[in-house]
Amino acid sequence: MLNEWLLNFARWLDSFAWSTAIHESFYLYAWIESTHVLAIMVFLGMLFIIDLRILGLAFAQVPAARIAERLDKPMMIGFAVMVITGLLLFFAIPVRSTQSVWFRIKVVLLIAAGINAFLFRNKMKEVRRDGREEVEPSKRLRLGAGTSLFLWMGVVMTGRAIAYDWFDCHKDLSYAMYWVAGCVDEMALVE
Repeated sequence: MLNEWLLNFARWLDSFAWSTAIHESFYLYAWIESTHVLAIMVFLGMLFIIDLRILGLAFAQVPAARIAERLDKPMMIGFAVMVITGLLLFFAIPVRSTQSVWFRIKVVLLIAAGINAFLFRNKMKEVRRDGREEVEPSKRLRLGAGTSLFLWMGVVMTGRAIAYDWFDCHKDLSYAMYWVAGCVDEMALVE
């Protein structure tokens, strides 16, 4: 049921002229994708510095809250551009993206990273609000930072794998893989 709803939504998006125009444009798709990659570099560059500081692997003499505060604005600008360009890339190829195992894993990892970031930011705000400029962050903050690194590396790897068609619907796959990829039409043929 969810696969059918997602596929119908993707087909609806694909029916817009702008979706086709972006995908078939000689330059626009490449510009959007390049901007997406550059925004990822800005966002993750700032995020990794913060996470590595929390883990005590970089800038150990500088309070973690101070680094997070200074890098927050450029990190959030990179995040905003990354999200906008990511949505445009999805809009350009909605059906293929929706039926990609890698895209689906990426979305799950993005949701998990978002939840982790929300909890992490709240804990960092709590540290700043209490006036604690910790040299050694708490175990909970270190766990959040490690989780952040792990999740975002997964997002990048699965995002890169979307370009490859190892598990696409046009391949001969098992019913389970068709289900995981959301290959609704192919699942109907196998049943």
